[in-house]
Amino acid sequence: MTARDLWRRLEPIHDVVYFSPESRTAADAIGMRGYWMGYVAFRVAPLGPVGPAPVIAAFHGFPPSTITRALPDAWSYATPELALEARAAGTAEALRRLWGSDVDVTEAADLAWTAAQAADDPGRVLGAANRALQRPDDPVRALWQAATTLREHRGDGHVAVLVTRGIGPVHAHLLKLAAGGTDPDMLRRSRRWSDEQWAAAGADLRERGWTDDDGRLTDAGTAERDEIERLTDAAAVVPWEALGRERSERLAGLLDPLAAAVAGDLPAGNPVGLG
Repeated sequence: MTARDLWRRLEPIHDVVYFSPESRTAADAIGMRGYWMGYVAFRVAPLGPVGPAPVIAAFHGFPPSTITRALPDAWSYATPELALEARAAGTAEALRRLWGSDVDVTEAADLAWTAAQAADDPGRVLGAANRALQRPDDPVRALWQAATTLREHRGDGHVAVLVTRGIGPVHAHLLKLAAGGTDPDMLRRSRRWSDEQWAAAGADLRERGWTDDDGRLTDAGTAERDEIERLTDAAAVVPWEALGRERSERLAGLLDPLAAAVAGDLPAGNPVGLG
């Protein structure tokens, strides 16, 4: 059972915050102006009332204009504390719709929370901020929060890998598209880079020999992407080493039906490549 195996089970659970109508309703209810303000405010609320600069750096994949349209304005409509409560309420409501109102996820929440609390913080801005949040009493909320901590911990490590290998945000998106499984139009619309930026990054990837003229991965590009994923996995192992093989396998088994129920509700070809 690898770090990637656990991520594939936890990511769909986390992703309800981006794609469920309940989460959008929760964001609207606290005054967020549009989808992207809600997305940004919900995701960065654990950091407190931050401005755009550290968020642009931590997110990595979005153009600065997407973040500056959301921050700091979001905090004039709702405090980070209110945003945290709204995101927890919205995701729990969505998960209960998908899993059933009487679902018992106590054991899964306990195991995931144990792993999340063992995560190493250095260099993990979003992961550490989420790990510092108090455990909710509601097991559904606790499971979602643990999944989010582990997801952001892995994501922070992934960004570090990209930076060390000289891969910018648009390059990373194009490598993902070249590998397949993601809808190109959906990714381009959601990430909002300019046509010129997409073109420049594509030309650079071809110059590096990682993609061909059709934007598909070459052998060298496949090797590079495999190495990125290997290093990302290596950076994400600490929580799972702390949990141990037996408990990690038990958690995976508990998550299988939960993740499957959620994945069917996510849009196909979505930007995280799940659904």
